[in-house]
Amino acid sequence: MARYPRVVSDSAAPARRVALLTLGCARNEVDSEELAARLHADGWEVGTDGEGADVVVVNTCGFVAKAKEDSIQTLLAAADTGAKVVAAGCMAERYGAELADSLPEADAVLGFDDYPEISTRLTAVLAGEELAAHTPRDRRELLPLTPVARRGAGVVLPGHATVDTHTPAHLRGILRKRLGGGPVASLKLASGCDRRCAFCAIPAFRGAFVSRAPDELLGEAEWLAKTGVRELVLVSENSTSYGKDLGDPRALEKLLPQLAAVAGIVRVRVSYLQPAETRPGLVEAIATTPGVAGYFDLSFQHASEPVLRRMRRFGSTGRFLELLASARALDPAAGARSNFIVGFPGETRADFDELVRFLTAARLDAIGVFDYSDEDGTEAAGMAGKVARATVRRRYDRLLALADELCAQRAEERLGSVVEVLVDALDDGQEGVVEGRAAHQAPEVDGSTTLVAGDAGVDLAALRPGDLVRATVTGTEGVDLIAVPTELISAAVPPTGPR
Repeated sequence: MARYPRVVSDSAAPARRVALLTLGCARNEVDSEELAARLHADGWEVGTDGEGADVVVVNTCGFVAKAKEDSIQTLLAAADTGAKVVAAGCMAERYGAELADSLPEADAVLGFDDYPEISTRLTAVLAGEELAAHTPRDRRELLPLTPVARRGAGVVLPGHATVDTHTPAHLRGILRKRLGGGPVASLKLASGCDRRCAFCAIPAFRGAFVSRAPDELLGEAEWLAKTGVRELVLVSENSTSYGKDLGDPRALEKLLPQLAAVAGIVRVRVSYLQPAETRPGLVEAIATTPGVAGYFDLSFQHASEPVLRRMRRFGSTGRFLELLASARALDPAAGARSNFIVGFPGETRADFDELVRFLTAARLDAIGVFDYSDEDGTEAAGMAGKVARATVRRRYDRLLALADELCAQRAEERLGSVVEVLVDALDDGQEGVVEGRAAHQAPEVDGSTTLVAGDAGVDLAALRPGDLVRATVTGTEGVDLIAVPTELISAAVPPTGPR
């Protein structure tokens, strides 16, 4: 494990200012907060505003073409501030020297192996030194093939670093500094993925699957609660694999009630479940454990068996509907979301119609739709049977419109129901408007719930971010709910520790 960074001893030295800009997924946000902790411990003034910074570090996303384009534009905009600009994160790891050669505006391109020495690297950049960018490699090859042999392999895993592995987890300092406020934070369960989906390049640059130890997760959850966090969102590339390298495939089922019992935490949410690995015991744990959101973020990607097989995935319309039914049998109000790819190589009109049939029957609360595009280094990029772009676009537009309609209908099914809403924010521009999320609504990717005044005696003006209230749904706007709060279940707790 990486050592804890030293603390600058010269208190008279002017603080060096670094801005961390994070793109992409919640996993990247956790990685940025590890970098922030390392830099803060070494005397840097850390923020998220590039104006006035000495160095701007862009934690890039390298997942799909649009994400890569956003990363490039952010790096170019950062260069316009006059600060030194450093590319880090997935795109930097994935392309290394190639990115450095094509983007001279970046003063350095850092890979994951640079993270433990991030302060040293940025100090060198400020001094005008030229840092050689790495040559990308398949990070799956850095770890043993057998999952249980991966513990202690010494490979840098962003978001996994600890201060002192010899001290009990609940007594360790946490190598993380929050870059934002609010009552919700992500907690990284694991890194990497052992699956070989034909369309996905993530395992090659994120590496093989490695779980974090339960005591580390509980220690970080307690720390997050002390900073004012009320909802934990468990993130990874594949949460259903958690524990397989620890010798316990039921580790997540055992961990969920422990996380939910952490003082101050009122909701635990699991994200990114692989349908083929979602066992009945895990479904039961998510659907029935007090304090765990009845929320199933299932990565279906398609519903036609022939397309799924070409994707190197498993399932079918029937099997997926059975999985959803098993969750709703335990928790009728359970939420479900998924993402889907249209236009995958070889997708026929019949395959697309099967996907439409599945979505119509599935009653999902949130649906993400992506049009297929070739990704460097993936099996699908070399497949025959590419669907014409005009056909892909037509299917994408049709499925997107259908998704909007179906999710709005699903929201309407919740009219009159009682939901538990975690208050996220108060709308300063509109008096008396309080925004929050019910258990079936994950932050940023799903809908939200607007709380409005009613006759139940709950004073909207008294509510604060982090409050958990019971409310009755009285209206909908697309996927969003409108609800009247009827009871304050748990009031937000002021932070008791440093962020």
